[in-house]
Amino acid sequence: MVGATSPLVNQKRTNCIFVIFCISIVLSLGIVNASAAPARSAFSSGSMRSMARVYMACGSYQKAQPLLESALNLARNTNTSDSEMCACLIDLAYLYKNQGKLVEAESMCLQGLELQRKVNGRSHPYVAYTLRILSEIYSRQARYREAIEILEQAFTIMREFTLEDDQELAPFKVDMARLLATQGNYEKAESYFKSAIALIEKNYGANHLYTAKVFTSMASLYSQQGRYTEAEELIAKALPIQERVHGPNHHLLIPAWLVKSKLYEAKEDMVNAKVFLERSQSAVENQADSGYMIECDVLSRFGEFYLLNKKYSKAEDALQKALEISENSQGTNSDRTAIALNNLARVYINQGKYSKAQNLCERAMEIIENIFGKYHPCMADVLETLVQLHRKIGNMKEVARLEQRMEEIRVHKHVAYAPIAKAVR
Repeated sequence: MVGATSPLVNQKRTNCIFVIFCISIVLSLGIVNASAAPARSAFSSGSMRSMARVYMACGSYQKAQPLLESALNLARNTNTSDSEMCACLIDLAYLYKNQGKLVEAESMCLQGLELQRKVNGRSHPYVAYTLRILSEIYSRQARYREAIEILEQAFTIMREFTLEDDQELAPFKVDMARLLATQGNYEKAESYFKSAIALIEKNYGANHLYTAKVFTSMASLYSQQGRYTEAEELIAKALPIQERVHGPNHHLLIPAWLVKSKLYEAKEDMVNAKVFLERSQSAVENQADSGYMIECDVLSRFGEFYLLNKKYSKAEDALQKALEISENSQGTNSDRTAIALNNLARVYINQGKYSKAQNLCERAMEIIENIFGKYHPCMADVLETLVQLHRKIGNMKEVARLEQRMEEIRVHKHVAYAPIAKAVR
């Protein structure tokens, strides 16, 4: 796929269909072989993993799961090599991560990592790539400090074998950029993104799917900072590429649609903002294994949208569902939980439920401080909610104190005021 051009991108779906067709032939041959020699397994664990990887590349995790679990069981029950066993464990960890089964994903990944270090040594590039998977698992569990530590270990290994401008470092830089953005370190995140995208465009081309995914992440970062023009330019490049590869209604397009919706909100074009939210919701409903986290994100964005449009009952319903999903999948102390609590507090302020709003803000602040510390953009968002609350009840001394603290965070982190906060005000 190096140096891919637009025609090659258009062929990717055809190639995927061809690979699946080939798998069906292998399956047919396997059935014949099984009939002729019932004592032997029709497939090796490696062939089942290869088939599963095709499904995972298309986002079909439910179809990949039985193949990978069968591959691991077969590897455990036969005299397979340590390298094949660790490959089975790591592939299953990657699958569970994308399904939101984070406890199982961590267990598989740690087992695979231990075996991989035994086979290849502690400083092999394979180990670095497995550390990337473990870092993302920790990130999805809101264990961001551990995620960064693990990713830094992976960087250390890779730099023993590559130069700083080698394409092999690009995915590690993208992962670090995403983690730094979550931490609220936007300047450093942007620096990593720019370094990575230069390598990716050089080696894969401007119309490659991976390029488009990184553009989407960068657009999300710019949107969080209120840099909507830059975000719009990137998403205008990214979305057509992803639509050509995946099709116009695939659930893997949801991150781009959510950015697009946010950009329309910034323009006060609520009709188109809702269109992209509804497309996201439809994709989640039509794809059972789209992932709990993306479903939570879609519901949270719907909650913000309804809050902007003063449909408080609908906002409350969407945010309660988002909160339930977040707590069930990530626990009660994740940043997604804190965001849902804060948005729900804004709904209660507009409904005159000030005591409930106060309690939710206090919970949100405690979670954010435990995860990120006192100077995170999410903390500023909660403080802004408290400003609205105390202004409503006439406590202007507290309003002044909160606004001063809020401004300190925003200046430190270079965060623009969010449109939703303006709407609440």
